Amino acid sequence: MGTKIKYSTTCYPQTDWQAEVTNRTLGALLRALIISNPKAWDLILPHAEFSYNMAPSKSIRLSPFKIVYGVEPLSPLDLISRPLDEKPSVEASQRVEEIKCLHEQFKLKIEKSNASYQVQANKHKKSVVFQLGDMVWIHLRKKRFPSKRKLKLTPRTDGPFEILKRVNDNVYKVNLPKDYGFSATFNVADLSPYLKVIT
Repeated sequence: MGTKIKYSTTCYPQTDWQAEVTNRTLGALLRALIISNPKAWDLILPHAEFSYNMAPSKSIRLSPFKIVYGVEPLSPLDLISRPLDEKPSVEASQRVEEIKCLHEQFKLKIEKSNASYQVQANKHKKSVVFQLGDMVWIHLRKKRFPSKRKLKLTPRTDGPFEILKRVNDNVYKVNLPKDYGFSATFNVADLSPYLKVIT
C-alpha cells in the first residue's frame, strides 16, 4: 500500500505535518459545531465527517469524496432531478479509468503544492546531522522539564550529553541521566552541538 513508518517522540509528535494539520482542522471544525450543544457531540460526528469529506482541499481544489469515488455525493440539496449527461457512466471499466486519471492529476497537484510548501518551510532551516558519540546540549523546554525550569533565570540548556543512537535525521537518543525521569529521545530542534573550547 506504500505506507511508511514515521517516528515521533513524546513531546514532539510531529512526523510529516500532514496528520498534525488535519487534526488541527478537525479540532476546529468540531469545536465550532459542538459549542451550542456540547452534550450531543456524538450525534454531530456523522455530519462533521460528511462536511469535512465534501470540503475541497486547498492544494488540489477537490474534496476527499471526489478523489476516492470520482463523484461528489448527493446532499439534501442535490436530490432534485439532474440532467442525464451529468450522471456518472454505468460502464465499470470506463469509470475505473476515469478515477485512475483523476488520481494521477491529484497526485501531481499535491506534489507541486508540497514542493512549494517545502521551499517556504526550508528557507531559514539549517540541516544538522549528529554522529554517534557526538556531545550535545539539550534544550530544557518548560513543558517537558517543568522541574528544571521553575525560575526564569535558570539555564535553558543542560549537558553536554552523548549521542547514543540516531533514529533518523530528526530524532536522536542521548545519554540522559535517570534522575531526569523522562524519555531520552529528542528532536534535532532540541539539540545543539557542544563545542569544546581549546585554550
